[in-house]
Amino acid sequence: MSIPNNSHLDVPTLSQSFEAKNCPIRDVLDCIGDKWSTLIITTLRERPHRFGELRRTIPDISQRMLTQTLRDLQRDGLISRHVEPTRPPSVEYRLTPLGQSLLTPLTALIHWADNYHEAIRIARSSFDLEAI
Repeated sequence: MSIPNNSHLDVPTLSQSFEAKNCPIRDVLDCIGDKWSTLIITTLRERPHRFGELRRTIPDISQRMLTQTLRDLQRDGLISRHVEPTRPPSVEYRLTPLGQSLLTPLTALIHWADNYHEAIRIARSSFDLEAI
């Protein structure tokens, strides 16, 4: 697979430094850059889910990690938690408008990963063989 040369793309220049407190890239990637956040966001893109549904959809996430990631995404305004007044209470998680706005760039990243995952695996294998 040939890798396209995208050096001609119009990438905006950064108006701020890369210092932790001022860098939007670092801040946003800290929020969504882990594997669980992106999996949860893509799972919620179609419809709201209950905690158990999310746990079954992402089977290798622990209950503690799912709870923490949901709280983090809620804190960042990407998802909302809705409690239905039933007995026992039913809780659903859904994307907020801010979370929905993330779907377009996240979908592009997912497509990129699908297209280039094998190339990355080959590069890793080559690197690891050279390191021996």
